[in-house]
Amino acid sequence: MGFTIGALCVILLSVFIVQIGKARELASIVRNDPAEQDEINKFQAGLGLLFMVAFLLICVVSFVYYIPTSLGWGPNTAASQHGPEIDYLFNLTLFFCFIVFVLTHIALFWFTWKYRGRQGKVGLYWAHNETLEMVWMIIPSVVMAFLVIGGLQAWNKIMLDFPDNEGYTSVALPEAEKEYIEIEATGSQFLWYLRYPGRDGKIGTKYFTQINSSNQLGQTWTDEKNMDDFMVSELVLPVNKPVRVRITARDVLHNFYIRDMRVKMDAVPGMPTYFIFTPTVTTDSMRRRLSKEPQWQVPSKSDDAKQRWETYQYELACAELCGKGHYSMRNIVTIVEEDEYLDWMDKQEGGKLVEVVDSVTMDVSYSIEKGSVKSKYFSYFKTSDEFNPLTDKVSNFEKVVENKLIVSKYYNDIKEMRFAAEIDSEAFNMYESALNEMAPLLKAARLYQTSQVAASKKNAAKAKELYLSLTQKTEPVEEIIVPENTVTS
Repeated sequence: MGFTIGALCVILLSVFIVQIGKARELASIVRNDPAEQDEINKFQAGLGLLFMVAFLLICVVSFVYYIPTSLGWGPNTAASQHGPEIDYLFNLTLFFCFIVFVLTHIALFWFTWKYRGRQGKVGLYWAHNETLEMVWMIIPSVVMAFLVIGGLQAWNKIMLDFPDNEGYTSVALPEAEKEYIEIEATGSQFLWYLRYPGRDGKIGTKYFTQINSSNQLGQTWTDEKNMDDFMVSELVLPVNKPVRVRITARDVLHNFYIRDMRVKMDAVPGMPTYFIFTPTVTTDSMRRRLSKEPQWQVPSKSDDAKQRWETYQYELACAELCGKGHYSMRNIVTIVEEDEYLDWMDKQEGGKLVEVVDSVTMDVSYSIEKGSVKSKYFSYFKTSDEFNPLTDKVSNFEKVVENKLIVSKYYNDIKEMRFAAEIDSEAFNMYESALNEMAPLLKAARLYQTSQVAASKKNAAKAKELYLSLTQKTEPVEEIIVPENTVTS
């Protein structure tokens, strides 16, 4: 309410000043007094100088005020590997543009004051000045050349694709230098279809004629690479791992935009594009960074019980006006550590163990529950009467997932045993050592592919052996010494 009243007062004051000026102008015309016209010109030129000073001050003050929310300034430094280079170019451009902005405005209003209309003064016709023209052309040209060349170098570096002929390959989790994660983002009115390649690290083929209500992307089910692909509504990525995003659209022009990562690329129907970036700041780390800023230490709009920094999320948005539902193309982006990413992938892959007890020996074993895998391929054929073209591959894939679940169960059981033990006790240290030994087994189990069934089976057997070596240990029985001359009945 106070803001509205203030704005109305400013508007009324402006109207009052304009009307006063018009009244003076009409009065001077009626009186036909040349000296009065000079006074009016001086007054108008003086108002121009005041406006210049006020305007430049407002520009500087507003810039300082909005630094905490400006990209590249305050807490909003880039959260990707290439981001600082983009911020540097923006700041360099801003520096030179600000100098030109200030100088041209000072010149504009100073000339308005100096060369205002006065009696007896006649304007000088100045056709051209070669020195001034050369200075005005050469200096901006040199500055622009440096800016453009720097921008081209950054563009060529950032937009350089991974060459297929140099050993680069997409995997589920990069470990070597030339490995990366590849995901797919398809824009549609008004949502993003986000597809991950699964444990094989390869995105399956698709064709637009196969798009229907249960196959939104038109995936080709005869392609084995599609068997473990899964779709999500939230983008989750591991920190410090290179990511290549395939970007396309189903209908109109969209734009794949992650502000904090400085990622922005058009999604064009019929023309796949891409963007490569490496996240460097996890979501939790960004929240801790923001927690030190006063403007983030206020109640969150989404949750009054938390502060604003506690609910902060990276965001994938559409930066192209694509229709009336454009605003709804918003997905959460979460950057996590490697272990958290693998845990998340486990949940997306699905799978459930069924305990089997031998009625004779009472030995316990585990097998996967049929149909519990949650990839897009399994979800499609679970509710479809169509012929499953990869039947012979499905059992191998389920076996690999089963072995992963077995290793994961043994790992979690040992973790619970460690939790129940007294810290720094012999049992606690024994369980801690076992967990360290089983961790690489669990990681390998999460990354085995369909062709590695035998290796995954051996992996699960090692995990079981390690688990049994802990659970079947018995405490040594103390020897009872019977004293001599003791009579026993």
